[in-house]
Amino acid sequence: MATITQLLTKQVRTLRLVSCESRCLHTSRVANVAMSKFDQNSPMPYEKLVKNLEVVKARLNRPLTLSEKILYSHLDDPANQDIERGESYLRLRPDRVAMQDATAQMAMLQFISSGLPKVAVPSTIHCDHLIQAQIEGQQDLARAKDINAEVYNFLATSGAKYGVGFWKPGSGIIHQIILENYAFPGLLMVGTDSHTPNGGGLGGLCIGVGGADAVDVMADIPWELKCPRVIGVKLTGKLSGWTSPKDVILKVAGILTVKGGTMSIVEYFGDGVDSISATGMGTICNMGAELGATTSVFPFNQRMVDYLAATERQGIADEASKYKESLLSPDPDCKYDQVVEIDLNTLEPHVNGPFTPDLATPISDLAAAAKANGWPLEVKDGLIGSCTNSSYEDMSRVASLMKQALAKGMKSKGNFYITPGSEQIRATIERDGLADTMREFGGVVLANACGPCIGQWDRTNVKKGEKNTIVTSYNRNFTGRNDANPATHCFVTSPEMTVALTMAGSLDFNPLKDTLTAEDGSELSLSDPFGDGLPANGFDPGEDTYQAPPADGSAVNVDVAPTSDRLQLLTPFDRWIGSDLTGMRILIKVEGKCTTDHISAAGPWLKYRGHLENISNNLLITAINSENKEMNTVKNQETGAYGGVPDVARQYRDAGTNWVVFGDENYGEGSSREHAALEPRFLGGRAIIVKSFARIHETNLKKQGMLPLTFNNKADYELVQPTDKVAITGLEDFLPGKALNCVLSHADGSSDTIVLDHTFNEQQIEWFKAGSALNRMKEKAAASS
Repeated sequence: MATITQLLTKQVRTLRLVSCESRCLHTSRVANVAMSKFDQNSPMPYEKLVKNLEVVKARLNRPLTLSEKILYSHLDDPANQDIERGESYLRLRPDRVAMQDATAQMAMLQFISSGLPKVAVPSTIHCDHLIQAQIEGQQDLARAKDINAEVYNFLATSGAKYGVGFWKPGSGIIHQIILENYAFPGLLMVGTDSHTPNGGGLGGLCIGVGGADAVDVMADIPWELKCPRVIGVKLTGKLSGWTSPKDVILKVAGILTVKGGTMSIVEYFGDGVDSISATGMGTICNMGAELGATTSVFPFNQRMVDYLAATERQGIADEASKYKESLLSPDPDCKYDQVVEIDLNTLEPHVNGPFTPDLATPISDLAAAAKANGWPLEVKDGLIGSCTNSSYEDMSRVASLMKQALAKGMKSKGNFYITPGSEQIRATIERDGLADTMREFGGVVLANACGPCIGQWDRTNVKKGEKNTIVTSYNRNFTGRNDANPATHCFVTSPEMTVALTMAGSLDFNPLKDTLTAEDGSELSLSDPFGDGLPANGFDPGEDTYQAPPADGSAVNVDVAPTSDRLQLLTPFDRWIGSDLTGMRILIKVEGKCTTDHISAAGPWLKYRGHLENISNNLLITAINSENKEMNTVKNQETGAYGGVPDVARQYRDAGTNWVVFGDENYGEGSSREHAALEPRFLGGRAIIVKSFARIHETNLKKQGMLPLTFNNKADYELVQPTDKVAITGLEDFLPGKALNCVLSHADGSSDTIVLDHTFNEQQIEWFKAGSALNRMKEKAAASS
């Protein structure tokens, strides 16, 4: 059961000021616990955070939520920062930066362009996105190392030169590596991947951002974030039986939808929290990205202590325990903007999808829903693992189900794939025999990488366009995401339910009440899954895959060949012309859902993530054109000829014609990939005008000098005609909170003027005028030198 209530919360600001000495106070003693074993010169920040928090609490004079405590304790100026949920722009000092290899390329290219000698905070690069699932783990890894050698060398050498740790291909998925090594209670981290919130499983605020935001933090510039609202999720009861941590977030997604968490942090609390393991909490926070949430977090508890100890971080657990009440737990009587209540005692396993992660169906209703909606019943493939569900607990619980089947001579009816989240998980499940059980069940153990979850899957058992069903324990199931087949119906669920449905080979199987027939005619009623939350014999670290940066990397050479089709140095974008933008064409009026997968597809395009010109060939190629209901077919209004979206964009750009895109609700939901903002800017776009934006994408557009604007009246979307010429007026007096106007000049000589809202603040307007945030950074550096 789940209930939902609304609470309105207004921040109270006072005039109390604190001296610079208090604001800038550093710890008076040397901390003896480092943030990680790889960052021995970076001590745990608790003492400083608590001092900052005391300043903020004295000003606000009210109880704070956990997420507020962590966020506000990282303020650059706690004495003077304006703090109002949903309104203020906070200037923050994150503790660290994490980047995955597909987004790190552009982030490091931008950092190189900044001219700075070294990163200012602990930062890491993780090689996980460029390994395609094709045969099995070792062979796929060897192939990836070969075909991506140029990119891996660039990331390794740029990391060494600028002080960034480098996790080699095969080390595992960024979020699992962070959880195992870097996350800690009270951490504030930015990561260039939308599922960075995974670290909330250890009580940190880990937030997905674009590469330009990561560059700000690495460049020692205060990072800007609109002060999020706080959604509380109260958990009561206890998980048991088939119900898993994944079912919590599947249920929450069904309640809040893919946009219900936008501009909000989701904070879990209640007595039900303690029945969830730390890795289970990580699963819940990870998929919180599908709500559009800024991040998700759990309060510090014994389950986190157990996981920290198991991953050789007892010292951090001990330090965190000292600050449990003051920093790492919500204050009694704190107020949430909204509260969702879930009773874990009655929570049923869920299966979400297809095509969107918020279409939530309890397992008891799945068969009927599948038949009523015409979803293919046959489960062609089952896939478990990925950053969302590849913990030891996940693997041991699914192995308990597989053993029951094997005892009856039964195996998976469909293809079955396992993606270990890290080298540590892979080595441990191999040592403990779990991987052998999975192979005996018919499974293929893939490389320690993202693989099929992000479209890195060379799938051969269905033709493109063939309607079929797959079931995964992943976090996202947008159209064509896993295998580039728009007819694939992907359902996301728990690892346990994935195994059960793949074992049965059909969506109309409910393991809580149905039986399976073995070859000998006997019936198998699956017992509840069970397994160890942490390995009894400890973790096996496996192969050492970490490259620490040298103390002085100034002599390291970083080469980008001019002839490379994988990497390309960046050329600064042009400045604003200083007047209103007129005579612009409409590149495409997008109809319906338009995620970052639609704007800049992943899969085979990942190899071009370091080459802006080449990656721009995928701009909006799977978005639906409202004019003709087709993908990648738009009309060049100057020539009358139809072409692909990126082709027509180039034609406009090369002819000196600026263009805009119009779109629908929650435009840019999904990944943090800033390529979805870089590409339209590179190809001559000036504005994206939609009904509403996803948080990360809106920020990414601002960072690249684009105008992300929203209809003041959403019905004005219907006034837009593909043949219109567009003008955006009011730019000469561009101010925070002041709307702009858009003039639609129709082909018949008539026109409509509509009002466009924006969320730009003064600093972001400077980015627009300079042409990008990076341009503005360089201007300020030049002015101060």
